[in-house]
Amino acid sequence: MQNEAALSRGVKQFALGPKEFVAMMASLMAMNALAIDAMLPALGQISDDFGLSDPNLRQWIVSAYLIGTGAGAVFYGPLSDRFGRRPVLLGAVATYTFLSILSIFSGSFAMLVGLRLAQGIAAGAFSVLVGSIVRDRYSGDAMAQLMSFVFIVFMGVPVIAPSLGSAILAFSEWHMIFVLLALMGAAVATWVFMRLPETLKPEHIIPIKPSAIVDVWGKVITHRQALGYMFGSGIAFGALFGFINSAQQIFFTTFGAEDVFPYAFAGVAGAMALASFFNSRIVMRFGARRVSHSALIAFIALSAIHLVSAWNGESLTAFLILHALTMSMCGFIGANFSSIAMEPFGNMAGAASSFQNCMRMLCAAGLGVIIGQAYDGTVVPLVSGFLICGSCALLLLLWSEKGKLFTRPRTAKQVMV
Repeated sequence: MQNEAALSRGVKQFALGPKEFVAMMASLMAMNALAIDAMLPALGQISDDFGLSDPNLRQWIVSAYLIGTGAGAVFYGPLSDRFGRRPVLLGAVATYTFLSILSIFSGSFAMLVGLRLAQGIAAGAFSVLVGSIVRDRYSGDAMAQLMSFVFIVFMGVPVIAPSLGSAILAFSEWHMIFVLLALMGAAVATWVFMRLPETLKPEHIIPIKPSAIVDVWGKVITHRQALGYMFGSGIAFGALFGFINSAQQIFFTTFGAEDVFPYAFAGVAGAMALASFFNSRIVMRFGARRVSHSALIAFIALSAIHLVSAWNGESLTAFLILHALTMSMCGFIGANFSSIAMEPFGNMAGAASSFQNCMRMLCAAGLGVIIGQAYDGTVVPLVSGFLICGSCALLLLLWSEKGKLFTRPRTAKQVMV
């Protein structure tokens, strides 16, 4: 009863406007992007500092974080369904900040990778709780539209993060990037503490019972729509993570374009942000399925064209154009796939979002490791990974929708607890 009263007071305590709400949700997601993309220019320096023998080992600075994000996601839904979104979120942001500080004092590569794994586990809360908080307030195409707005603001960070990392390296060393992450964490924690109301309604509190949690997981796994879109997005974003893992080596080694790396990466991220903007404008008119299905087919077609170009030894300009076009399709896929997968779970948003994010991230991170570690000095492994991932995601969607793409159901049937 006391917990329910506290939640009720939290809902009424603050008046958070829609613009500030979008900005806050985007900032939470941006903490992940900053922790990944700002590190990319420093991977070579980190590799040199720790004397790594295999150049592909540096990718684990990114991969460990991504794996941790996926593994940690599974805990936060049940915790937030029991104790509310606010306290769980504040604890996760505080832990993220503390681990950023600890990373500054890493004495070995193994220690740094371990801290990055732990930091990723803490950061697993961000995407889970953003999804749960948004689902607490919106549903259907409206949820997809708002998530697209969040994604637009969030995508500003990948645009500037590599430049921030490069700027820090110009006058200092890689340790200072973790100072930046700690400052970002402290600022967001203060903002959340001061402004975010509790969005979990008292009647939706779910006690932490292993049997109940496993029951929700079972409902997700056995729900055709949720399973197809959950793993479909995980596979599609496995290609994205493969690029992130190997981006520094592709630009620095394959193309010898170290100086243009921040701008090239910003261009690719900008293409995704622009696509997310267009998605927010059209998703209410055409529906999340029609938009995302069309984007996935375009993703596959562009990947096939890019693979032909890569086999014939493409230039940096050709790579950037084809890659930016392919990556822009992710702006139409990500928010829509996530929203469709969550549609049937409005009354168990926390646990369902947590499990879906865990499975999605582990799938994407695992595929990203495979694609990244296949780097051989060319872009062929990366582009091949894009084509394979896109094709597999399409097969999953065909299974999920029973062979009928581009449909627009009126209302998703809700799964009951």
